[in-house]
Amino acid sequence: MSRSTSRQPSVMAAGALVWRRGQDSLEVLLVHRPRYQDWSWPKGKVDPGESLPAAAVREISEETGHDVVLGMPLPGLRYRLTDGRIKHVRLWAARVASEADAPALGARADVVAATVDEIDDIAWMSLEKAERTLTRAADRLPLAELVALHEKDRLDTRVLVVARHAKAQSRSTWKGGETDRPLTAPGRVQADSLVPVLAAFGVRDVVTSAWERCARTIEPYSRAAGIVPGYSDLTEAAHERSPSKVAGEVWRLLQSNQDVVMCTHRPVLPTVLDVLGQHSRRSVASTLPAKDPFLQPGQVLVAHVGQTPKGARIMGAELHRPPVPTRR
Repeated sequence: MSRSTSRQPSVMAAGALVWRRGQDSLEVLLVHRPRYQDWSWPKGKVDPGESLPAAAVREISEETGHDVVLGMPLPGLRYRLTDGRIKHVRLWAARVASEADAPALGARADVVAATVDEIDDIAWMSLEKAERTLTRAADRLPLAELVALHEKDRLDTRVLVVARHAKAQSRSTWKGGETDRPLTAPGRVQADSLVPVLAAFGVRDVVTSAWERCARTIEPYSRAAGIVPGYSDLTEAAHERSPSKVAGEVWRLLQSNQDVVMCTHRPVLPTVLDVLGQHSRRSVASTLPAKDPFLQPGQVLVAHVGQTPKGARIMGAELHRPPVPTRR
Protein backbone atom coordinates (compact mmCIF):
# COMPACT_ATOMS: atom_id res chain seq x y z
CA MET A 1 0.00 0.00 0.00
CA SER A 2 1.36 3.42 -0.88
CA ARG A 3 1.85 5.96 1.85
CA SER A 4 -0.98 8.46 2.18
CA THR A 5 -0.28 11.73 0.41
CA SER A 6 -1.40 13.57 3.56
CA ARG A 7 1.67 12.22 5.33
CA GLN A 8 4.16 13.14 2.64
CA PRO A 9 6.58 15.91 3.57
CA SER A 10 5.81 19.45 2.48
CA VAL A 11 7.81 21.11 -0.26
CA MET A 12 9.61 24.26 0.87
CA ALA A 13 10.44 27.04 -1.58
CA ALA A 14 11.60 30.64 -1.36
CA GLY A 15 11.74 33.74 -3.52
CA ALA A 16 11.09 37.45 -3.54
CA LEU A 17 9.34 40.38 -5.08
CA VAL A 18 12.30 42.27 -6.52
CA TRP A 19 11.59 46.00 -6.74
CA ARG A 20 13.23 49.12 -8.07
CA ARG A 21 12.28 52.74 -8.52
CA GLY A 22 11.39 53.45 -12.15
CA GLN A 23 11.12 56.85 -13.79
CA ASP A 24 7.50 57.30 -12.77
CA SER A 25 6.76 54.68 -10.14
CA LEU A 26 7.88 51.51 -8.40
CA GLU A 27 8.58 48.53 -10.65
CA VAL A 28 8.75 44.80 -9.88
CA LEU A 29 10.41 41.91 -11.67
CA LEU A 30 8.39 38.98 -13.03
CA VAL A 31 9.54 35.77 -14.70
CA HIS A 32 7.83 33.67 -17.36
CA ARG A 33 7.94 29.87 -17.06
CA PRO A 34 7.33 28.13 -20.41
CA ARG A 35 6.50 24.81 -18.74
CA TYR A 36 3.46 26.35 -17.06
CA GLN A 37 2.95 29.25 -19.46
CA ASP A 38 2.64 31.62 -16.51
CA TRP A 39 4.07 34.87 -15.16
CA SER A 40 5.08 34.71 -11.52
CA TRP A 41 7.63 35.82 -8.93
CA PRO A 42 11.15 34.40 -9.11
CA LYS A 43 11.31 31.53 -6.63
CA GLY A 44 12.30 27.90 -6.29
CA LYS A 45 12.74 24.87 -4.07
CA VAL A 46 15.04 24.86 -1.08
CA ASP A 47 18.00 22.51 -1.44
CA PRO A 48 18.74 20.00 1.36
CA GLY A 49 20.57 21.74 4.19
CA GLU A 50 19.87 25.19 2.70
CA SER A 51 18.26 28.05 4.61
CA LEU A 52 15.19 29.81 3.23
CA PRO A 53 16.93 33.21 2.79
CA ALA A 54 19.86 31.58 0.99
CA ALA A 55 17.47 29.68 -1.28
CA ALA A 56 15.61 32.88 -2.13
CA VAL A 57 18.66 34.85 -3.31
CA ARG A 58 20.08 31.81 -5.13
CA GLU A 59 16.86 31.15 -7.03
CA ILE A 60 16.47 34.81 -7.99
CA SER A 61 20.03 34.95 -9.26
CA GLU A 62 19.54 31.74 -11.26
CA GLU A 63 16.24 32.82 -12.78
CA THR A 64 16.84 36.53 -13.41
CA GLY A 65 20.61 37.06 -13.43
CA HIS A 66 20.22 39.70 -10.70
CA ASP A 67 21.94 39.56 -7.33
CA VAL A 68 19.54 40.85 -4.71
CA VAL A 69 19.45 41.72 -1.03
CA LEU A 70 16.45 40.59 0.98
CA GLY A 71 14.36 43.13 2.84
CA MET A 72 11.01 43.01 4.59
CA PRO A 73 9.22 39.65 4.77
CA LEU A 74 6.01 39.36 2.77
CA PRO A 75 3.02 37.02 2.98
CA GLY A 76 3.95 33.60 1.68
CA LEU A 77 2.11 31.21 -0.59
CA ARG A 78 0.66 27.78 0.16
CA TYR A 79 -0.89 25.44 -2.38
CA ARG A 80 -1.29 21.75 -3.16
CA LEU A 81 0.83 20.10 -5.85
CA THR A 82 -0.49 17.52 -8.29
CA ASP A 83 1.07 14.70 -6.22
CA GLY A 84 -0.87 15.79 -3.14
CA ARG A 85 1.98 17.46 -1.27
CA ILE A 86 1.64 20.97 0.12
CA LYS A 87 4.08 23.57 -1.16
CA HIS A 88 5.05 26.45 1.12
CA VAL A 89 6.73 29.47 -0.48
CA ARG A 90 8.48 32.02 1.74
CA LEU A 91 8.70 35.48 0.18
CA TRP A 92 10.50 38.75 0.85
CA ALA A 93 10.74 42.17 -0.69
CA ALA A 94 14.18 42.46 -2.29
CA ARG A 95 16.24 45.17 -3.95
CA VAL A 96 18.86 44.71 -6.64
CA ALA A 97 22.33 44.65 -5.08
CA SER A 98 24.67 47.62 -5.57
CA GLU A 99 28.44 48.03 -5.41
CA ALA A 100 28.10 48.72 -1.70
CA ASP A 101 26.86 45.15 -1.25
CA ALA A 102 30.13 43.66 -2.52
CA PRO A 103 31.05 42.09 0.86
CA ALA A 104 27.80 40.14 1.04
CA LEU A 105 27.97 39.12 -2.62
CA GLY A 106 31.53 37.91 -2.12
CA ALA A 107 30.33 35.58 0.63
CA ARG A 108 27.78 33.86 -1.64
CA ALA A 109 28.30 30.68 -3.61
CA ASP A 110 28.34 30.72 -7.41
CA VAL A 111 25.08 29.91 -9.17
CA VAL A 112 24.17 28.31 -12.48
CA ALA A 113 21.75 30.27 -14.66
CA ALA A 114 18.36 28.74 -15.37
CA THR A 115 17.86 27.31 -18.84
CA VAL A 116 15.35 28.74 -21.32
CA ASP A 117 13.26 25.64 -20.67
CA GLU A 118 12.85 26.89 -17.09
CA ILE A 119 12.69 30.66 -17.59
CA ASP A 120 12.31 32.10 -21.07
CA ASP A 121 11.56 35.73 -20.23
CA ILE A 122 11.91 38.26 -17.42
CA ALA A 123 10.37 41.72 -17.33
CA TRP A 124 10.28 44.81 -15.10
CA MET A 125 6.70 46.02 -14.81
CA SER A 126 4.82 48.80 -13.08
CA LEU A 127 2.79 47.71 -10.07
CA GLU A 128 -0.42 48.06 -12.07
CA LYS A 129 0.87 46.04 -15.03
CA ALA A 130 2.28 43.35 -12.72
CA GLU A 131 -1.09 42.95 -11.04
CA ARG A 132 -2.72 42.44 -14.44
CA THR A 133 0.02 40.13 -15.73
CA LEU A 134 0.40 37.71 -12.81
CA THR A 135 -1.21 34.41 -13.75
CA ARG A 136 -2.10 33.15 -10.26
CA ALA A 137 -4.49 35.21 -8.15
CA ALA A 138 -2.60 34.21 -5.00
CA ASP A 139 0.53 35.96 -6.30
CA ARG A 140 -1.30 39.28 -5.97
CA LEU A 141 -1.45 38.97 -2.16
CA PRO A 142 2.26 39.60 -1.53
CA LEU A 143 2.13 42.33 -4.19
CA ALA A 144 -0.61 44.10 -2.21
CA GLU A 145 1.60 44.00 0.90
CA LEU A 146 4.57 45.34 -1.06
CA VAL A 147 2.41 48.24 -2.26
CA ALA A 148 1.23 48.90 1.30
CA LEU A 149 4.80 48.95 2.61
CA HIS A 150 5.80 51.35 -0.15
CA GLU A 151 2.89 53.69 0.57
CA LYS A 152 3.76 53.71 4.30
CA ASP A 153 7.47 54.31 3.55
CA ARG A 154 8.44 50.97 5.12
CA LEU A 155 9.88 49.24 2.07
CA ASP A 156 13.38 50.67 1.89
CA THR A 157 15.07 49.19 4.97
CA ARG A 158 18.42 47.91 6.18
CA VAL A 159 19.15 45.19 8.75
CA LEU A 160 20.50 44.94 12.25
CA VAL A 161 21.08 41.23 12.82
CA VAL A 162 21.44 40.03 16.40
CA ALA A 163 23.27 36.70 16.62
CA ARG A 164 23.72 34.49 19.65
CA HIS A 165 27.01 32.64 19.46
CA ALA A 166 26.93 29.06 18.25
CA LYS A 167 27.07 25.99 20.47
CA ALA A 168 30.04 26.26 22.85
CA GLN A 169 31.74 23.78 25.13
CA SER A 170 29.97 23.66 28.47
CA ARG A 171 31.33 25.60 31.42
CA SER A 172 31.50 22.42 33.49
CA THR A 173 33.87 20.64 31.07
CA TRP A 174 36.05 23.58 30.02
CA LYS A 175 39.20 24.00 32.12
CA GLY A 176 40.14 27.43 30.81
CA GLY A 177 38.58 30.84 31.38
CA GLU A 178 35.34 32.30 30.07
CA THR A 179 37.10 34.49 27.54
CA ASP A 180 38.49 31.55 25.56
CA ARG A 181 35.80 28.88 25.96
CA PRO A 182 35.56 27.45 22.40
CA LEU A 183 32.81 26.26 20.12
CA THR A 184 32.03 22.58 19.87
CA ALA A 185 32.26 20.76 16.54
CA PRO A 186 28.49 21.21 15.96
CA GLY A 187 28.93 24.86 16.91
CA ARG A 188 31.55 25.33 14.22
CA VAL A 189 29.14 23.86 11.70
CA GLN A 190 26.49 26.30 12.91
CA ALA A 191 28.93 29.16 12.42
CA ASP A 192 29.63 28.07 8.84
CA SER A 193 25.88 27.77 8.20
CA LEU A 194 25.35 31.41 9.19
CA VAL A 195 27.36 32.64 6.20
CA PRO A 196 24.67 32.32 3.49
CA VAL A 197 21.99 33.73 5.82
CA LEU A 198 23.96 36.89 6.60
CA ALA A 199 24.93 37.22 2.94
CA ALA A 200 21.28 37.00 1.85
CA PHE A 201 20.42 40.05 3.98
CA GLY A 202 23.39 42.05 2.71
CA VAL A 203 25.37 42.29 5.94
CA ARG A 204 28.41 44.50 5.31
CA ASP A 205 29.61 45.24 8.85
CA VAL A 206 30.41 42.97 11.81
CA VAL A 207 30.48 43.85 15.52
CA THR A 208 31.10 41.14 18.09
CA SER A 209 32.01 40.29 21.64
CA ALA A 210 35.74 39.61 21.73
CA TRP A 211 35.26 36.35 23.63
CA GLU A 212 36.27 33.28 21.65
CA ARG A 213 32.85 31.70 21.21
CA CYS A 214 31.40 34.87 19.69
CA ALA A 215 34.45 35.80 17.62
CA ARG A 216 34.60 32.24 16.21
CA THR A 217 30.88 32.25 15.41
CA ILE A 218 31.16 35.31 13.22
CA GLU A 219 34.61 34.58 11.78
CA PRO A 220 33.45 32.44 8.81
CA TYR A 221 31.28 35.29 7.53
CA SER A 222 33.91 37.94 8.19
CA ARG A 223 36.42 35.87 6.23
CA ALA A 224 34.08 35.09 3.34
CA ALA A 225 32.94 38.70 3.05
CA GLY A 226 36.39 40.22 3.53
CA ILE A 227 35.25 42.23 6.55
CA VAL A 228 37.47 43.15 9.49
CA PRO A 229 35.22 42.65 12.54
CA GLY A 230 34.84 45.30 15.19
CA TYR A 231 35.04 44.27 18.84
CA SER A 232 32.71 45.97 21.28
CA ASP A 233 31.47 45.84 24.88
CA LEU A 234 29.14 42.93 24.16
CA THR A 235 30.76 40.40 26.52
CA GLU A 236 29.00 39.01 29.57
CA ALA A 237 31.51 40.73 31.86
CA ALA A 238 31.02 44.13 30.21
CA HIS A 239 27.27 43.73 30.48
CA GLU A 240 27.49 42.90 34.18
CA ARG A 241 29.56 46.03 34.78
CA SER A 242 27.37 48.37 32.76
CA PRO A 243 24.20 47.25 30.96
CA SER A 244 23.75 50.88 29.91
CA LYS A 245 26.93 50.73 27.80
CA VAL A 246 25.60 47.69 25.97
CA ALA A 247 22.31 49.50 25.43
CA GLY A 248 24.24 52.45 24.06
CA GLU A 249 26.09 50.22 21.61
CA VAL A 250 22.81 48.75 20.34
CA TRP A 251 21.44 52.26 19.93
CA ARG A 252 24.56 53.29 18.02
CA LEU A 253 24.18 50.35 15.64
CA LEU A 254 20.50 51.16 15.10
CA GLN A 255 21.45 54.70 14.09
CA SER A 256 24.45 53.70 11.98
CA ASN A 257 22.53 53.28 8.71
CA GLN A 258 24.62 50.16 8.02
CA ASP A 259 23.62 46.55 7.38
CA VAL A 260 25.32 45.03 10.40
CA VAL A 261 25.43 41.86 12.49
CA MET A 262 26.22 41.94 16.20
CA CYS A 263 27.18 38.72 17.96
CA THR A 264 26.75 38.39 21.71
CA HIS A 265 25.83 36.09 24.63
CA ARG A 266 22.56 34.86 26.12
CA PRO A 267 22.84 36.95 29.35
CA VAL A 268 23.25 40.10 27.23
CA LEU A 269 20.20 39.50 25.06
CA PRO A 270 17.54 40.96 27.43
CA THR A 271 19.23 44.37 27.24
CA VAL A 272 19.65 44.12 23.46
CA LEU A 273 16.01 43.16 22.96
CA ASP A 274 14.81 45.85 25.33
CA VAL A 275 16.48 48.51 23.18
CA LEU A 276 15.08 46.98 20.00
CA GLY A 277 11.60 46.86 21.51
CA GLN A 278 11.74 50.53 22.46
CA HIS A 279 12.45 51.45 18.86
CA SER A 280 10.04 49.06 17.13
CA ARG A 281 6.58 49.51 15.78
CA ARG A 282 4.14 48.25 18.40
CA SER A 283 3.10 45.26 16.28
CA VAL A 284 6.76 44.32 15.83
CA ALA A 285 7.76 44.78 19.48
CA SER A 286 5.14 42.23 20.52
CA THR A 287 6.78 39.57 18.33
CA LEU A 288 10.33 39.92 19.67
CA PRO A 289 11.63 37.03 21.83
CA ALA A 290 10.56 37.63 25.43
CA LYS A 291 11.59 34.50 27.34
CA ASP A 292 14.93 32.99 28.28
CA PRO A 293 16.97 31.84 26.33
CA PHE A 294 15.61 34.45 23.83
CA LEU A 295 17.72 32.98 21.01
CA GLN A 296 19.03 29.45 20.61
CA PRO A 297 22.77 28.92 19.98
CA GLY A 298 23.53 29.97 16.42
CA GLN A 299 20.15 31.61 15.93
CA VAL A 300 19.73 35.14 14.58
CA LEU A 301 17.11 37.85 14.87
CA VAL A 302 16.92 39.94 11.70
CA ALA A 303 15.55 43.40 12.47
CA HIS A 304 14.52 45.46 9.43
CA VAL A 305 15.29 49.09 10.21
CA GLY A 306 13.77 52.09 8.48
CA GLN A 307 14.35 55.79 8.92
CA THR A 308 11.55 58.03 10.20
CA PRO A 309 11.42 61.72 11.15
CA LYS A 310 12.01 60.56 14.73
CA GLY A 311 14.99 58.41 13.84
CA ALA A 312 15.57 54.71 13.22
CA ARG A 313 12.62 52.41 13.78
CA ILE A 314 12.28 48.64 13.37
CA MET A 315 9.64 47.94 10.73
CA GLY A 316 9.77 44.14 10.86
CA ALA A 317 11.65 41.25 12.43
CA GLU A 318 12.21 37.56 11.74
CA LEU A 319 14.09 34.66 13.30
CA HIS A 320 16.40 32.24 11.50
CA ARG A 321 18.29 29.22 12.76
CA PRO A 322 20.31 27.93 9.82
CA PRO A 323 19.89 24.20 9.19
CA VAL A 324 22.89 21.97 9.67
CA PRO A 325 24.01 20.76 6.20
CA THR A 326 23.11 17.16 5.50
CA ARG A 327 25.91 14.62 5.53
CA ARG A 328 26.48 12.39 2.54
